[in-house]
Amino acid sequence: MEQPQQQQARGQQGRRNSVVQVVDGSEIRALVENKESFAKFVDDRFRKLDKDGDGRLSVKELQPAVADLGAAIGLPARGSSPQADHIYSEVLNEFTHGKRDSVSKSEFQRVLSDILLGMAAGLKRDPIVILRINGEDLNEFLESPRYEPEAVALFSQLESANNPSLRQCLLAGLQQLTVDHGMPPASDSWVVENIIEPALQELRADQLDQPASQDAFFQEFKKLLGIVIQRLQQHPVIVAHTENTFDGSGIRKLLSNKFEVDKLLDSVWKDVPKEHKEKTSKKYIRVALDRMADSACLPPYGAVDQVDAVVNEAFKMAKADDGKAVDEAEFKKLLTEILGAIMLQLDGNPISVSTNSVVHEPMSTSSSLSPLSPMVSSPSE
Repeated sequence: MEQPQQQQARGQQGRRNSVVQVVDGSEIRALVENKESFAKFVDDRFRKLDKDGDGRLSVKELQPAVADLGAAIGLPARGSSPQADHIYSEVLNEFTHGKRDSVSKSEFQRVLSDILLGMAAGLKRDPIVILRINGEDLNEFLESPRYEPEAVALFSQLESANNPSLRQCLLAGLQQLTVDHGMPPASDSWVVENIIEPALQELRADQLDQPASQDAFFQEFKKLLGIVIQRLQQHPVIVAHTENTFDGSGIRKLLSNKFEVDKLLDSVWKDVPKEHKEKTSKKYIRVALDRMADSACLPPYGAVDQVDAVVNEAFKMAKADDGKAVDEAEFKKLLTEILGAIMLQLDGNPISVSTNSVVHEPMSTSSSLSPLSPMVSSPSE
């Protein structure tokens, strides 16, 4: 019998792309909860990471595990953005507590278990739908009454640029199509090299470099999509698709449970570095908020730009970025106020996010997604 997420995935927006699988965290949770299997998994992973064989993992030896965890939740590679680097640093700090130079196997297993269970909880709430895009939906769009008005609307947006060529307009048009049209992410390098560029080569090169007119765009865009459909039939593309709406309801639910809030606040306060007279710098409030994010149904800071902007505004309103020292009561009060401000902003202006990422690893219907192997490429919204 299908799970509710699978039923929803198969029915959403009438999409006919084949659903290869729904990654809902159940396999990760099953692995962690099977003590014998998880111990073997940790033994194998630890042995491969422990390059010098001293029975402990140094910060350097932990880096590949941190990179794999980041890739598994869809983060871009380390060094690609300050926000992503911040999250990678936080994951590393989870292993070392920000102080240790190395960790034992038991410490590695304990932290890895906590992180994977957190990932599983997030996937249960917001599953990743793995789609096989084979040209069927794109062909349906091309032959539907939707095509003509959408193509005209696309061109009207594109022609505002300075005398664009037909090639530029065609490429920009492809960028505007989504998996709901049956188009894999046109910014992905594999899609460009294996689908888009070969399709463009079948059009007249001399015409592509001419200034674009609406008639030429309308005719050539339809021809280009027909060729793309043929290539997708020959080379289906596997795409990891997620949809999420941040509306503040998760924060509201959390704040309504005083016992849960107090427990979380005690936990994050316990872990932040302390200064003289049991005070800490306000800069650690961002770290604490990240650790509460999953319980508040918020993405990690750096994962969703629109939500980051709301968080930044809440910090600004609370004057929580001045780096001053605060005691436990003020620290918890500021965190609660920030959560409340974020909730009000999202309640008034919910943020919906859809990500579509090409899966470059071989897939099977049974699942070849190891919880510690990179699952998808960088998200393209």
